[in-house]
Amino acid sequence: MSPASHFSSQRRVPLKGSAREPFDVSRAGEFISQATDEEQITVSVVLTSKTPIDPSVRLTREQFAQQHCADDTAEEVVRGFAQEFGLNVDAPKERGRRTLQLTGSRDAMERAFGVTFQRHVTDAGTFRLREGELTLPEELSPHVVAVLGLDNRPQAKSHHRIATPRAGNVSYTPVQVAQFYGFPANASAAGQTIALLELGGGYEQADITAYFQSIGVPAPKVTAVFVDKGTNSPGDPNGADGEVMLDIEVSAGVAPGANVVVYFAPNTDQGFIDAVTTAVHDSTNKPSVLSISWGGPESTWTQQAVTALDQACQAAAAVGVTITVACGDDGSTDGVSGGGNHVDFPASSPFVLACGGTKLVASGTTVTSEVVWNDLSSNEGATGGGVSALFGLPTWQSNSNVPAAPTSAGGRGVPDVAGDADPSTGYTVRVDGETTTIGGTSAVAPLWAGLIALANAANGQDVGFANPALYAAKSAFRDITSGNNGAFSAGPGWDACTGLGSPHGASVITALTSK
Repeated sequence: MSPASHFSSQRRVPLKGSAREPFDVSRAGEFISQATDEEQITVSVVLTSKTPIDPSVRLTREQFAQQHCADDTAEEVVRGFAQEFGLNVDAPKERGRRTLQLTGSRDAMERAFGVTFQRHVTDAGTFRLREGELTLPEELSPHVVAVLGLDNRPQAKSHHRIATPRAGNVSYTPVQVAQFYGFPANASAAGQTIALLELGGGYEQADITAYFQSIGVPAPKVTAVFVDKGTNSPGDPNGADGEVMLDIEVSAGVAPGANVVVYFAPNTDQGFIDAVTTAVHDSTNKPSVLSISWGGPESTWTQQAVTALDQACQAAAAVGVTITVACGDDGSTDGVSGGGNHVDFPASSPFVLACGGTKLVASGTTVTSEVVWNDLSSNEGATGGGVSALFGLPTWQSNSNVPAAPTSAGGRGVPDVAGDADPSTGYTVRVDGETTTIGGTSAVAPLWAGLIALANAANGQDVGFANPALYAAKSAFRDITSGNNGAFSAGPGWDACTGLGSPHGASVITALTSK
């Protein structure tokens, strides 16, 4: 066998969990033709870990990279495979990511991974698509967790909602919300870095400066990191810019003194996962908490992407990075057509803090009413929540009376915690030079990220995976007992609308400080 045909002559096996469903042409645009042009494609190959990850064992980023990087043999096999198929290899500097990026022509990618590309044009742009399973040479298959980026259809949506002007609406600054929730007065998150994941949009420094001056909080240092050719591209106040600014202004507004790093990536499964691993293993900026306000129903992700992203969340727990995730704005169906209940991913990962939404009404600095956010009757959203079909019931949730799982593999209840999310009681933010009101569970993830940053600063060390400690500290929450998100109703204790409830900020910090 010649070196040039070493992998080409091997039996091919399907990559587990790589199957892609056909693109919904009726909703997304007109089918054009089989893609044949020779644009260069870059894919991210996620490799197996040298040793199994134990999220309960705290490691530095350097220790994690040493213990859980890809096996040398795996990298060697991938490099040989890439060379044979005419693909260039790039290794990101963060070895803990266990990712190699391969770049080559469409033809080379089709031959290397056993796919046929199609192209679809939609209102959102032109996308490169594949269907069915990927196949790998038999020698390569055991070393690969996922191959991401062959298909670049949009993977997630932001969970923010711009308020519709109507009588009775109110809005609050992050400073006011922090007061409502009993965050310690004059608390500082100095020395902490909050990471934000963004799959579009951008920010203007002038808006950040003006906004924080208006709320009386020192403006944070905000740094942009570009992943997979992501960009800071402001310009659409009704689009993803609202998400970006909401995340920056809420997280830093409730956690004065914290630095903010925004990881911009394309809205694909590859961009999403590469942004998470880049943030988690970032030894330059060293974020201690990562806020994610993007996601999609579990059923819209390939199993290989779910596995790779959940492993990234496990790695975060191991290196002491808390991940807060919005659980969606479409009620118990999570916006899936055809009925049934669904939860959003990555909020459903057992290694993140899933954030649900409430409608909060206050007088002065006192909360007078807080119920489940549900405006479905006016087609203006509701908090996500329910039971995962993919992840089993975690031990720390075993006494929470989580409803029956929809599948034998499922059981993890969503959300874990909650906070103000109803756009009619939303957050006053500045976007592209204009002041507006935005809500959605997108606001709750950065709210909790800011609270975690305050806890880290108070503790002198990073909280990391917070869920077990929070479930053991139920008195640290305002229990939300009224309302529903469609199929699930609030009640005493944990529920599939608002989780444990909204925070008593100082009590949460105490519970996490003694973790």
